[in-house]
Amino acid sequence: MSYKYKRVLLKISGESLKGSQSHGYDASAVNEIVGKIKFAINNGVEIALVVGAGNIWRGVMGGSSGMDRVNADYMGMLATVMNALCLRDFFEMAGISAVVQSSIPMLPIAEGFNRQKANAALESGKVVIFAGGTGSPFFTTDTTAVLRALEMDCEAVLKATKVDGIYDSDPFKNPDAVRYSALTYDEALSKQLAVMDQTAFSMCRDNDLPIIVFNFADETSLDAILRGDSANGTVVSSF
Repeated sequence: MSYKYKRVLLKISGESLKGSQSHGYDASAVNEIVGKIKFAINNGVEIALVVGAGNIWRGVMGGSSGMDRVNADYMGMLATVMNALCLRDFFEMAGISAVVQSSIPMLPIAEGFNRQKANAALESGKVVIFAGGTGSPFFTTDTTAVLRALEMDCEAVLKATKVDGIYDSDPFKNPDAVRYSALTYDEALSKQLAVMDQTAFSMCRDNDLPIIVFNFADETSLDAILRGDSANGTVVSSF
């Protein structure tokens, strides 16, 4: 099987882990995520992961309720570690070795971020899950995903969402929302599209790192994107 991308950073939401639950984890949902990634890894693709914390905590929401923003963001970082540990366990049960690296010192729960060790793990067919955000408040997991992708020489950042790409407005709220098949970095920034934060878009632009936003719920979407078929997604690049 021929793939366009040999090493990618896959960013998934914390909400994807909760499935039909109101919060927390749903085993069926996590197994489905792991199964899609396992298929790609078994076909030679190297995949690093960054997962959000929305199934447990949202720092912005905590800040808007009067909580100190820095403390709220640190709580979100800890939640991403919990999600990473959950994913690691499910990968191991599925026969795929997985490593969790945290930007926040978390021994013995998870090792610290180490580029050389992470690179060796990816080359050996392991999944590397980067947790703890950037280690600093005020940065989203989107920015973390781009930062780690650049550090690991990934060929693209794949952002898994509930819709088949980037729209000019929320397609769940606006039935007339228009989907973009492709955008330049500058277009994504000038339109202030909410699918990723401005810092993440800017870092990708400055380093010419493609972003592909796609519907992860579709059974074959990840495989199609890895093969270079972006018909069901939006590619953000320099063109």
